Amino acid sequence: MSEQQTAVNTHHNHDHEHGHGCDIPKFNTRDLLVREDIMKKAQELAGLIFTSEEVQQYRRAEKQIQGNDRVQSLISMIKKKQKEVVAFETTFKNEQMVKKIEGEMEVLQDELDGIPIVSEFQQSQSDINYLLQLVISIVRDTVSEKINVEDATVEPPAECD
Repeated sequence: MSEQQTAVNTHHNHDHEHGHGCDIPKFNTRDLLVREDIMKKAQELAGLIFTSEEVQQYRRAEKQIQGNDRVQSLISMIKKKQKEVVAFETTFKNEQMVKKIEGEMEVLQDELDGIPIVSEFQQSQSDINYLLQLVISIVRDTVSEKINVEDATVEPPAECD
């Protein structure tokens, strides 16, 4: 670093060249602690969500699905058929075979969807997504509300007659 930059850096406590009247914000340790505090609260919230009934149900259903040979076989066959569809669409350009394979995939998917543990797993995924979206909405709305309240200006009263 040049001597001029070193002089500037020690005077302004940040790392860049500039002229007089620098408007670049300077962060201090207190700002970093606030961020750490926010991260700690977010981790606490994540821990609470993890212990929720929705997440626990998801984990139970996931274990059952992983241990179910028929479910795993159907998933494997569907993935294989998906690859076949891509090959017949892109490489072979055979729309007739694409439609045939998509029909076979639909039959496999219907069978998979008919297995109770799969429905339970899908419902638990939906429940977790709903819970996460709800938390995000509450945080967003609360922050937005606080910003609007703090930024609000009182309208001067209209002239009295």
